[in-house]
Amino acid sequence: MTKLELYEFLEEKFAQYNQPVFIESDPIQIPHAFSLKEDIEIAGFLTATISWGNRKMILKSAHKMMDLLGNAPYDFVQSHSEKDLERLENFVHRTFNGGDFSTMIRGLRHLYEKHGGLETVFSRPIEPNSLQANIHFLKKLIFEIEHSKRTEKHISDPLSNSAAKRINMFNRTIRVFN
Repeated sequence: MTKLELYEFLEEKFAQYNQPVFIESDPIQIPHAFSLKEDIEIAGFLTATISWGNRKMILKSAHKMMDLLGNAPYDFVQSHSEKDLERLENFVHRTFNGGDFSTMIRGLRHLYEKHGGLETVFSRPIEPNSLQANIHFLKKLIFEIEHSKRTEKHISDPLSNSAAKRINMFNRTIRVFN
């Protein structure tokens, strides 16, 4: 399949699934609930991070994540205290646990404070016509903070031969909102 054929196929699927009836039962509804760009980015990123398993469980867990963040993900990321992170401790979605959740929140704060946020990382052209290097760079930046090694498995790295399906799904989500 050529790049043009792949692009046309993906555009066709986008048109097919970017419909209100589909959104009602899809995890894409999570970032759709927000209007602030940073809330959309963070909600989309966190939802994509836990998007494996069946849709109903993903939706349930993603809604719970947003509730734990006070339905203001960017505000929580920017202003949380260590005490605030304690409320995340009991969160579990499959192998993603409260420690992973707290690490992602800390990593996102680091990303926004030191590197301009998610949009900046993905809009910086590292390699022409490829997001693979940007995804690798995002993972590197998020995990510049102190973290448990096990948490790294939740962000795939295409430079390590992963398809990075969830993070690519996130990128597609963000494109919808821009």
